[in-house]
Amino acid sequence: MSSSLSSGADFEHMFGLAPVSLWLEDYSALKQLFDQWRAEGVTDIRQFLAQDPARLRACSAALKVLKVNQRTLDLFAAESQQILEANLDKVFRDDMHDAVAHELSQLWDGQLEFSNQTVNYALDGRRLDVQIRARILPGYEDNWSRVLVSLEDVTATVRAGSELRRSERYARDLFEHSPVSLWVEDFSAVKSLLDGVRAQGIDDFKTFIRVHPEFVTRCMHEIRVIDVNQQTLRMFGAESKEMLLNNIGRVFRGEMHESFAEQLLDLWEGKTFQQREVVNYALSGDAVHIHMQFSVLADHMSDWGLVLLSLVDITARKKAEAYLEYLGKHDVLTQLRNRAFYAEELNRLTRKGPWPLSIIAIDLNGLKVVNDEQGHAAGDSMLRRVGEVLAKAVDAPACAARIGGDEFTVLLPGTDERGAMALQERILSMLELNNQFYPGQHLSLAMGIACCQSGDAVEAAIHRADQAMYTEKNRYYQQKNVDRRQSGSP
Repeated sequence: MSSSLSSGADFEHMFGLAPVSLWLEDYSALKQLFDQWRAEGVTDIRQFLAQDPARLRACSAALKVLKVNQRTLDLFAAESQQILEANLDKVFRDDMHDAVAHELSQLWDGQLEFSNQTVNYALDGRRLDVQIRARILPGYEDNWSRVLVSLEDVTATVRAGSELRRSERYARDLFEHSPVSLWVEDFSAVKSLLDGVRAQGIDDFKTFIRVHPEFVTRCMHEIRVIDVNQQTLRMFGAESKEMLLNNIGRVFRGEMHESFAEQLLDLWEGKTFQQREVVNYALSGDAVHIHMQFSVLADHMSDWGLVLLSLVDITARKKAEAYLEYLGKHDVLTQLRNRAFYAEELNRLTRKGPWPLSIIAIDLNGLKVVNDEQGHAAGDSMLRRVGEVLAKAVDAPACAARIGGDEFTVLLPGTDERGAMALQERILSMLELNNQFYPGQHLSLAMGIACCQSGDAVEAAIHRADQAMYTEKNRYYQQKNVDRRQSGSP
C-alpha cells in the first residue's frame, strides 16, 4: 500500500517537474463520438471531417484537460491551469486545425498513440511551433479517459529551418536568374588525373601536354557538370538543362581544346582562380565569344569537387572590335586596305622582305571629270568598281591598297618584274569584265611597275612606279584629247 502511494507521489513529482509541456487529458467523449459516427456508417474520417468544419470543432470540444505541469504554464504564459483552460480557444486556433485532422485520423485507425508537428499560441500572442506526442495510457484503452500528451517547443528549430529554406531559395533564385551564365562543375576527377601525373615524377607539365594532347581531351571528358542556370540555356540556345548537357560536346569543341590546355596548366601551377577569353559554340553552331571566370570554391580546395564558372557573352564586343580593327586597316569605300595598313606593310617588307619586291602604282583615270560633271556619288561608284577589280585580281600575299583619292598601290613581296607584269595583265582582264558589267561608265586605270631587290631600294622603286604610272596617265589624256578632236566633241 505504501509502495503504491510512493509511486503515485513520484509520478506527480516527475509530471510537475518535467522539462517538456505535459497534459493529462480525457478523450472518452471523443471515443464516444467516434463510436457514434462508426455506427452511422462513417469509414473515412478525413473526408467526413472535411465535409463539415463543425465536426472538427465537435472533436476538439470533446477533449477535456485534466492536468498540466508547470512547464506548460510557462510555455503558454498562463498564471494557472484555470486561466489556461479558460483561454484554450486562444491556444488552439488558426493553422492548428489542419493538424488536428491528422491526429484524429491516427486515433480513428486504432492507434493508441500519435505524433505530429503543429502550431499553438501562447496567451501573450506568441506563435509556438510544437512537436506533439500523445499516448493513451495503459489500462484506459477501452475508454480513452486518460491520455498523456507532451508538447515540445520547436519554434527555434522551425524558424531556423524556415530561414535556411528562405536563404536557399534566395541563393537559388540568384543562381537561376543571374544575368551571367553560371556553371557548377565537379573537377575532382581532373585533380586526380593531375595528381597522378605529378606522382609519376613529371615536372614539365607544359611539355607533357604538348607531347600527350590526349591527356587534355581525357581531362575535358572527366569534368562533371552539376548545374547550369537559365542564362546559360539562353546563351547556348538550349530548351532545357538536359538538352544542353546531352549536347555538351557541341558546345566545347574546336579552339576549346587549346584554351582548356592553358587552364590545366594554370591548375597545375596552383591557380584555382582564373580568367580568360574562350570560344564556345551555341547548339545552333554559332560561335560564342566568352569571358570566362573560373573559381574552385573555398571549401573544396582539397578535392576541387565544386567549381563555379561564370561566362559573359562578349560576342558583340568581339565583333565591334573586329570591325574597328577592320576600319583601322581598310578603306570603307573600296573595301581594300587603307593607307595606314599600306604604310605598316611597306615598313615591314622594307625590313624583312621577302625579295624581290614589286610595286604596281595605279591611278583611276578621269575621276575629277566624273565628280565635276556627274557628282561625287558617281565618282564613289567608280572607286568602288576599282575595289572590285583589285579584290578579284590580287591574291595574298600580295596587298592592294587605296592610298589616296584616286591612287592605289599593289605590293607584291617575293615577286619579280615578270610576275608583276602578269598581275597587271590580270587586272586589265578583270577591268574589261567590269566594264562589260557596268556599260554605262567606262573604267580606266593608269598603272606603273617597278621592282627592287633590297630594303634600301624600296623608296626608289616606289618613285619609279609612280613615274611610270604618270607617264601612262599622260598618254591616256593625250589619247583622249586626240579622240575628242577627231569626234568633234568640245
